[in-house]
Formats: sequence, structure tokens, C-alpha cells
Amino acid sequence: MILVIAEQREGKLNRATWEAVAAAQQLAGGAPISVAVLGASTGGLGQELAAASVAAVLVAENAALEPYTPDAYAAAASTLIESVKPAYVLLPHTYQTRDFAPLLAARIRKPLVTDVTGINGTGADATFTRPMFQGKLAAQVKPQAGPPAIITVQIGAFRADAVQKGGAAAVKKVDLQIDPSAIRQKPEAPFREAKQAVDLGQAERIVSVGRGIKSQENIALAEKLATAMGAEIAASRPICDNGWLPMERQIGSSGQTVAPKLYVALGISGAIQHLVGMKGSRTIVAINKDAEAPIFEVADYGIVGDLFEIAPALITELEKS
Repeated sequence: MILVIAEQREGKLNRATWEAVAAAQQLAGGAPISVAVLGASTGGLGQELAAASVAAVLVAENAALEPYTPDAYAAAASTLIESVKPAYVLLPHTYQTRDFAPLLAARIRKPLVTDVTGINGTGADATFTRPMFQGKLAAQVKPQAGPPAIITVQIGAFRADAVQKGGAAAVKKVDLQIDPSAIRQKPEAPFREAKQAVDLGQAERIVSVGRGIKSQENIALAEKLATAMGAEIAASRPICDNGWLPMERQIGSSGQTVAPKLYVALGISGAIQHLVGMKGSRTIVAINKDAEAPIFEVADYGIVGDLFEIAPALITELEKS
């Protein structure tokens, strides 16, 4: 059996949860899948998750789970694991998961494989692909020490829309006993990926700028294109290092990993460190005057030309519609 631990905040499911479910369905090879949702009050999330083709949805509510703390979530997850005895535990590789998954693995003394981008095989024979050295190498990992192995799935590596649905999973309430005195942390406000509380990981459209934008004054052109598209603005590392956009807008191995439906790269050459953060995008459009730029190797649509001519033309057409 495979257990997926969903992520929710304030009663809203993180889209990356569906990607973890898609990964579990690929890994399962016919084995049953259960999805667990943790929180103080999860509302209708159990029924929402029951739409997936899974065996069961486990709703585990406890006042100690709100606000989030690593201690409480590790305690809750370890109790669930002891109860259902899965072969694998899958989670989306979010900031929250990165916070408590190592503690969970240490607590149950089982292996942890993080940031998985691919699964080869099914069940006990499966191996997991994960990047190393900022994406320059890909390692094939096979967990040892017996089940369960804890696997975190890189955002964008699996398609949320590939989840097999149409199921009528049973939604079961799980009674969790968590000792409030064992929670050592006093949490601050939840981390937000941007100062305006915009989570780029949830954005459906992104316009991202690189060195080709030339100067900070030209950022306004990219922002105008993003507004016309109903998109969020983002950037490669040099732009954020220069202070032209805040660090919260950086995409790449040292920034955020995103998987929008549409990713428009303006003047981005496509260094491997940037590609790691956006290659899971559904459709990638690259605009660059260098026909040999690596970004074109991953782009679905490429325009070789001057972005200062092409972007205004796109804005004009978009504003017409």
C-alpha cells in the first residue's frame, strides 16, 4: 500500500498534492493508495481528494495541527504510518515538507529520498531519480532498510492533470492522539513565496526575465506583458542578484521550482540552474536573440529575435483581445 500525505493551508489544497497522487499512481503497479489530509479543520478536502482513483482518503484532524509545526506533523504522520503500514509514503516537495519530512524519517528510522523527478518500475522494485549538484547529474536511488521509504516529489515532475480520477474512495475519519506538551516549536507566520503573498508554485502563467532585459528600467516591459497575460512576473538569478526583482521571484535551483501551464522566458539563456526550476512547465515559450541558447532545447515554442520588438507586439495583440 502507498500513503500520500496531502498538503493544505487554511482549508485549501496545495496543487502539488495532485502531483504526488499522480506519482503514487505510477508507482503503485496495482497496489492500493490511501491519501491522508492533516489539519485542525479540513472542511471538504476529504471529498475533493476522493475524486481521485484511490482506495481511501484518511482525514486526520487534531487541534494540535493548527498552526503547523514540524513536531505535530511528524507525530501525526508517524501515527498514520504505524496504523496503515504503507510500503511508501509520498509527499509533494514543498517548503513545509522539507521542514518536517527529515524529522519524520528520523522518528521512524526509515530512509528519505527527496526531490524525486522520476520513478522507474513499480512496488518494491522501484528506483527513484533525483537531481544532484544543482541538476548537473541525476542519481538513481533505491531505498534500503525496509518499508516504508519516504519519498518527496519535485514540483512539476509529475502532471497534476494526469491523476486518474473517477473513483469513489471511502472518506474515513482518523482519531489522532497528539500530546500538546511534546510540541517544542512556537511557529511564526507561514512562509510566503513573495512579499505580496503570491505563491509562484500555484501560478498558472509566468513571465520570467533574464539578462537579456539589459536594465532594471526594462523590467516594466516584462511586467506589462505579464499583466496582459494575467501572469505572474519572475526572473532568473542574475536579475534577483542585481536587486531588479525581489529574491522571492527567483526561479531555479537556488530559487523556486514552478510548473505553470504557460512559462514565457524573456531573454533567458537557459543555464541548467534555471532549467531545474521550470522545465516541468506545461508549455514553454522562449524569446531570445541567440539561436543557440540552451533554453530552446526545452522550449515548446521558440522565437529568435529581439525581445524589445517581440514583447510590445505581443502586448498589443493581447490587449486587443
